[in-house]
Amino acid sequence: MPMPMPMPPQGGELVEFEAEGEDSWVTLKLKDGSVLKFRSVVTAVFRVGNDPNTGLPVYGIQNSNSIRIVSIPKELIRKDKEKEKEKGSTTYR
Repeated sequence: MPMPMPMPPQGGELVEFEAEGEDSWVTLKLKDGSVLKFRSVVTAVFRVGNDPNTGLPVYGIQNSNSIRIVSIPKELIRKDKEKEKEKGSTTYR
């Protein structure tokens, strides 16, 4: 399915871009012992005007974030007891 065309903010202009560099994941080691991976992917760039003081262009970025769970300590994993009971009590008719 094709991606929908991003809508620029009011008065903004969609600017074509080409991403350079690596599409890399950042590893996050949390104090609770969990390890996550995170990345942010730019999906659109908009020019929304100019800074009134400097005259420099002002850009907005639309992005999509992804998070992967690499590892979670067993003691942090909790299952809902009621849902577990429901799974075992399914009746077929």
